[in-house]
Amino acid sequence: MTELEVRAATQDEIDQCIATIVLAFSSDPAARWGFADPKTYFEIFPRFVRAFGGRAFDHGSAHLIEGCATALWLPPGVEPDGETMLALAESATAEGDREAMSGLFEQMDAFHPKEPHWYLPLIGTDPAKQGHGYGSALLGYALAICDRDKMPAYLEASSPRNVPLYRRSGFEVLGEIQSGDSPVITPMVRKPR
Repeated sequence: MTELEVRAATQDEIDQCIATIVLAFSSDPAARWGFADPKTYFEIFPRFVRAFGGRAFDHGSAHLIEGCATALWLPPGVEPDGETMLALAESATAEGDREAMSGLFEQMDAFHPKEPHWYLPLIGTDPAKQGHGYGSALLGYALAICDRDKMPAYLEASSPRNVPLYRRSGFEVLGEIQSGDSPVITPMVRKPR
């Protein structure tokens, strides 16, 4: 396979990157548990993606492989817009699941490292182009920055299918996040090399 070109997304590419993430998460267990109705998913999830990882665009840490894949990394000291995320998730979640949704956010916060780190809230490949190493290339690009700066990296794997990919990149499992009947989310950390 030839070397894949990973680069920072421009401001003109924000909508394309958000669309790639939305497509990639359309069958993600956690995303679809929280945004179960397809119409609601496509109406609200793009705004959720912006609240969760959109600040990466302001810091040059939204990476892409053109037309294929996107990773939204938040640099040390930059946090998602948690208030907006929770409001959007609760607006899309069935009333009986709202307490479980709130519990998920609380657990995610409890696992989130307190020391400076790079945070990967979202990474995804267009489903029509999965299985060609785009996710690994995006991870490798950002993890080289983490290693250079001697900073840990943190993420929550929202699908058990992705845990092996993250392990191959050096991430270690910290535990499990689950609330009510939600799918399991796996918090993972990687020490710099």
